[in-house]
Amino acid sequence: MSNSEDKSNDKSNPESPKVGRRGFLKGAAAGAAAIAVTPAANAQSPSSYETTLSAPTYQQIERDTGMITAPSPDRSVLRPGSDLIVQALKDMGIEFVASNNGSSFEGIQESIANYGSPPNYMPEFITCLHEETSVDMANGYGKAEGKPMCAMLHGTIGIQHAAMAIYQAFYSGTPMLLIAGRDDGFIQAHTANDMAAMVRPFTKWDAQPKTLPECLDALHEAYRQAMTPPTGPVLVVIDMEIQKEEARDMVVPAFQPPVIDGIDVATARDIAQSLLDANNPRINVGQLRTPEGVAAAVKLAEVVGASTSTSATQGPMSFPQRHPLCGPGADTNNDFVLGLESESPNISLFRPTVESLTQSRDDMGVGFGGMRTNVPASGRGAPRQRPGTVMSIDAEGSIPVITGEAMRLISANQKSKIEARKANHASANQSAYVAALKEAVAEKKKGWDLSPVSTARIYAELWPLIKDEDWCLASPSNFSGGHHRQLWSHNKPYSYLGGQGAAGMGYGAGACGGAALAARGRNRMVVNVQTDGDMNYTPGVLWSAAHHQLPMLTVMHNNRAWHQELMFIQYLAGVRGRGTDRAHIGTTLRDPFIDYAKMAEAYGMAGEGPIEDPTLLAAALKRGVESVKNGEPYMIDVVTQPR
Repeated sequence: MSNSEDKSNDKSNPESPKVGRRGFLKGAAAGAAAIAVTPAANAQSPSSYETTLSAPTYQQIERDTGMITAPSPDRSVLRPGSDLIVQALKDMGIEFVASNNGSSFEGIQESIANYGSPPNYMPEFITCLHEETSVDMANGYGKAEGKPMCAMLHGTIGIQHAAMAIYQAFYSGTPMLLIAGRDDGFIQAHTANDMAAMVRPFTKWDAQPKTLPECLDALHEAYRQAMTPPTGPVLVVIDMEIQKEEARDMVVPAFQPPVIDGIDVATARDIAQSLLDANNPRINVGQLRTPEGVAAAVKLAEVVGASTSTSATQGPMSFPQRHPLCGPGADTNNDFVLGLESESPNISLFRPTVESLTQSRDDMGVGFGGMRTNVPASGRGAPRQRPGTVMSIDAEGSIPVITGEAMRLISANQKSKIEARKANHASANQSAYVAALKEAVAEKKKGWDLSPVSTARIYAELWPLIKDEDWCLASPSNFSGGHHRQLWSHNKPYSYLGGQGAAGMGYGAGACGGAALAARGRNRMVVNVQTDGDMNYTPGVLWSAAHHQLPMLTVMHNNRAWHQELMFIQYLAGVRGRGTDRAHIGTTLRDPFIDYAKMAEAYGMAGEGPIEDPTLLAAALKRGVESVKNGEPYMIDVVTQPR
């Protein structure tokens, strides 16, 4: 944020500008921002907008342009507060902090680089070229791992850059920790008394602590809030003075992880007994919170011998798609159905989730240091009006209790019946899978040899190259046909991370980068079937992927248009009787075409293309997979059919 040139006024030169760039930032922002960011303005009545903004001092300009004299060899701060902040992040298991540089959190950034002996390596600082990318990366990581990553934002302007990505994460219910730096008195346009207000309608919880002890407590509480249903993004605003103060012998308090309550034992016993007494029980599984929840759901299904459904082809953290019990089962006449984050005709367990974006501030709780929570008492957090019994309680936290009761109640006779039922379900589900796959393959062959390349061929030719690898499809797939749903096997909690949440553009590459951060140290690879319109919002993530050596294969779904909008305009023009020959205006990416392989090359990423001949696709995909397996991201630009 602080690398721009400053051209100060030169009164001796009549050609010089009357207001320098820093002066413009300081003064011209008054009309739109000063009312919100200056204490004097906040004290005024709504009808009085006058305020005085002083010009930046020489020292402020020197600092902002990087022209700072090297400090004395004698250390003035022996134990900065930011070291304790980094220790708190370490204690909570935060692996990465993604950020675009900003002066308002320079204390924390320096500590991330240098704290400890040897110097810190966790959390690792991930360099991003845009704040939106940093939050999208945290979104992808959170979806893949079921726990928060941190994104750090520079003041008012960083929060505004990141706002769209925060909104998407809120809609997805992705746990993440956001830290916004605040440096009051430096560049006034970059600060505010209540910066979190800009994103409060679509964050779960926020705090602006006033002291270092409050800051450490706030970070711990932020993590708990992010992970406790309803999960979502949380924000802590940290002043520069807290980051730089001398901590002396202050001790970082021990982190207490969240305690997430599940169902009571008596109700769990009733559900377990119903599952055991049923001749053909079924469990419908939606999106759980963590990989541990998925493992717990598998155990429950196996203990009671229930057939299951899955949401694994729609998003993360659901039942393995090809598990022997997953599918229609041997008998579709189910006499007891339990829903885990999914609808059921008998009993459904749903965790509370944040939905209301118009929650009144009067309904928000307020705690120490300006803490606020935005968890509505209604919306998705309220019991649903559906047939059967609906319990607004965390399903994942309830599964082990139900399983424990089932294991305690099960009889020897029931065990033998359950084993026979499981065998019948496994056989029926395998037959259903083979039949569905044959039908899907026949459908996907349509247009197989056409140019531009069919999107079905991309997914079909990728599958044999990755099926024996530990992979994650992190990109949304609706625009590219969602062909993986029928052709691939989604058996890991992170096999497919789903869509954007709020269906906004600019999410894909960043989220895939975050998933690749999670994958990098876990011998996993990430596949990104990347739409072209989405890529052009924040292409800088390609540099971050190359710089941090992320195991990400990007295959462009390059249809050279915002095709959905093109179809809308074509339809509307047709309805209005005007013809479709001019529908390309404003909806296509041509004249000139964009070369994404060269784009990747400019950011330091290997790649190839554009590929228009479908017979060249398989070999290119193989080269890409090998590159990623060797630890280097790769881009393949494929010119494709529209959908």
